Amino acid sequence: MIFQLSDDIVFPDPRMGEEDGLLAVGGDLSVDRLILAYSYGIFPWFSFRDWPEPAWYCPMQRFVVFPDEIHVSHSMRTLMNKGTYRVTFNRDFDGVIQGCSQVDNRYYMAGAWLDENMMSAYRELNRQGYACSVEVWNKSGDLVGGLYGVVMGDCFIGESMFSREPNTSKLALIHLAKFMQRIGGKLIDCQLETPHLKSMGGRFIPYVEYMEYLNPGGLKELNKGPLTTIVDEENPSEQINDEKQ
Repeated sequence: MIFQLSDDIVFPDPRMGEEDGLLAVGGDLSVDRLILAYSYGIFPWFSFRDWPEPAWYCPMQRFVVFPDEIHVSHSMRTLMNKGTYRVTFNRDFDGVIQGCSQVDNRYYMAGAWLDENMMSAYRELNRQGYACSVEVWNKSGDLVGGLYGVVMGDCFIGESMFSREPNTSKLALIHLAKFMQRIGGKLIDCQLETPHLKSMGGRFIPYVEYMEYLNPGGLKELNKGPLTTIVDEENPSEQINDEKQ
């Protein structure tokens, strides 16, 4: 079933969505709506050229990387040991989201979803402390890779990554996982399976298990009707801001 959202900040039970995860259309990309959505594993994903309003997904099988299970290949260990790159956290969120939108002409491809409206929404999430980036810099000081996502409690919900030099997005993910190991982070949500994420330790878990990590109290709320409660209003990314590797 696909639900039509109104201007009210509310979502239906994610378990009532379509088999492919499509749950609802409509609403807006306001901070309050995005926080509510991510608190229950719902995320916006739609082609801005083809959809007149946001589409919201919540797959019942979630592709995740547990920080302790990150697989670092021999070639990546060799790259890391060379010291070719420097990795930072939340130093250039705008540069990362622009890179994710534009690298390899993504913006002009069919199905492109990261337009100025979407980027503005995540910039505001970042400004309020709910989204953060990982940057990879080469020795010339150029931003050559990275990723960004939303922070909910002990979980990081990845949104997009990019590379301008080989393997730099993988490097960003490895450093994120290592950092989450140190601070007790529980889970990196990759949203969609890709071969390179699978090779780095990604695997599927069911939605109920996913929610036990993301928002345990939310499991009870699912049985009470429409989702309207915004959880975890404190700054969840405070520990990540300005962290260097």
